[in-house]
Amino acid sequence: MLKIKTITEIYNMKVFTDNGEYFGDVEEAILSLNKIFGWRVRATKNSFLTKTLGGAKGVIVPHQLVKAVGDVMVINKAAIPTYEEKDEEKE
Repeated sequence: MLKIKTITEIYNMKVFTDNGEYFGDVEEAILSLNKIFGWRVRATKNSFLTKTLGGAKGVIVPHQLVKAVGDVMVINKAAIPTYEEKDEEKE
């Protein structure tokens, strides 16, 4: 049976990756043309985002990367931001 949730029920919900890592908490839904475009997830204490991003407040997770919503939200591991340092050569 399909259970429908309102957007307000999703706020402050815990977000986990499909690997089981705690990612953060849902802060806001981003709507575009009456459809959900993405979710703003805030970095909370002891979350993967805080460990990865340091001082950043959070990230926007596209709705296509959400795998499931129930008691918690499960997202694809592709939503994890990566930081690549570019080698800059000064001449």
